[in-house]
Amino acid sequence: MDHFLYRDGRLHAEDVDIAAIASDVGTPFYCYSTATFERHFTVFRDGLKGLDPLICYAVKANSNLAVLATLARLGAGADVVSEGEFRRALAAGIPGERIIFSGVGKTKAELAFALANDVRQINVESEPELDALSEVAVSMGVRAPVSFRVNPDVDAKTHEKISTGKAENKFGIAYEDAPRIYARAATMPGIDVVGIDMHIGSQLTDLEPFREAYTRMRELVERLEASGIAIPRLDIGGGLGVPYERTNEMPPLPTDYGTVVREVFAGWEDREFECEPGRLIAANAGILVAQVIYVKQAGERRFAILDAAMNDLIRPALYDAYHEIVPVIEPAPGTPTYEYDVVGPICESGDTFAKARKLPELKAGDLVAFRSAGAYGAVMSSEYNTRPPAPEVIVKRDEFALARPRLTYDDMLGRDEMPDWLNPE
Repeated sequence: MDHFLYRDGRLHAEDVDIAAIASDVGTPFYCYSTATFERHFTVFRDGLKGLDPLICYAVKANSNLAVLATLARLGAGADVVSEGEFRRALAAGIPGERIIFSGVGKTKAELAFALANDVRQINVESEPELDALSEVAVSMGVRAPVSFRVNPDVDAKTHEKISTGKAENKFGIAYEDAPRIYARAATMPGIDVVGIDMHIGSQLTDLEPFREAYTRMRELVERLEASGIAIPRLDIGGGLGVPYERTNEMPPLPTDYGTVVREVFAGWEDREFECEPGRLIAANAGILVAQVIYVKQAGERRFAILDAAMNDLIRPALYDAYHEIVPVIEPAPGTPTYEYDVVGPICESGDTFAKARKLPELKAGDLVAFRSAGAYGAVMSSEYNTRPPAPEVIVKRDEFALARPRLTYDDMLGRDEMPDWLNPE
C-alpha cells in the first residue's frame, strides 16, 4: 500500500496535489510520502515480531537526509556501504551504535572513520579487508566489532545485476572458507567477532532462497559454536521484493517472510537479529513526476518524449526495469488507450522508459508519474548531458517541502576548474 492516490480526479501524495507541487518546483521531480515510509517500516518490523530485530535501513536505496531522519525517528538503524553514507546516517540522527558498515571495498580511512564513530559492526567481506581492519584497530587502540558476510552460494532467482549470494558474485567470503577465517579472526589483536551476515540479493519474490540461505547460516553457526566461537548476532540481510507491476502475482508479504525466519531460527529468539531492508521500505514510497515535451509519430510508433531522462531514473536502461506510468490527471472511465514508447531527451537509444506502453492519449504539457521510484531512483541519478538531476520533495499529510533542490547550471559549471595553461593572461 502507498499514499499516492487519485482524489477528485487528480493524483495526490497524501493530502497534497501533485500538480500543485509541479507548478511550484517544476518538472521533473521526485516526490516521497512520509506516511508510506512509516507504514512500510512498521509492517516489516511487525512481520518479524518475536525476534525484535534491529532494522538497519539500506541507505543505498534512498539516501536523502529527510528520508533517513524520518526512519531514524521510528528507531531504524542504517546499513551503509561508504563513508559518505555513514556520514549521511549520522547527520540524520542515526548513531554509530545503530550503523552496520557493509561493502567489498572499504578503505583503511573509511574503516578508521567507522571505528572512530562507534560503529555497531563491520561486515567484513575478505581476508585482506580483515587484515587491514585489524591493523587500523590496533593503531587506534580499539577492537573492531566484526561480522563476516558469508556467501552461501544460493541463487536468489533475480536479475543478474542485483544477485549477490552466488559463488560467482563478488560479495562475501566463501561458505567453505568461513570456519578457517573465523578461527583466524578470533586470534587477531584488533578483532572482536560479534556475528555473521548473509545477504543474497535484491527484489526476491520467492521465499525459498531465503529459507535455503538461512538454513545454511544456521548450520554454519552451529559448526562455529561447536568449535568454541560464539556467534550472538545474526544479520539476515534484506532483499524482499516489491510490486513494481500491478498484477495478480504479488511478492511475499513481510508476515510470510517473518514466518520463514522464525521457522529456520526456532529456539534462537534470544539472539540478536539484524535486517537490512531498503527497496521494500523505499520503492513504493516515491514517484518521479515528469512533463510531456512532445508527442511524435514515426511510422507505426508513437513516442511520448518527457523532460525526465535516464540521468534521472536509470533503472529501465540499466536493469530493463518496469515502472508503472500513470497520468497525473485521472482519465475518465472508458477512456481509450494508445501504445506509446515513453522516452527521455538524452542522446541515447537506451534513454527509453517503456515500449508500447498503453496509456490514455497524451499531449505536450501533460504530467505523468512513474510509480515505485523511491528506491534506486534519485540516488542513482547523474548529470549526463549536463542535465540538472531531478530535485526531491517530501510530503507529510497536507504539507510538502523541498528535500533536495534542483541544481542550477551555474552550480554544475562552477565545480569545474580550468588548468592554469588554459586561463587567459
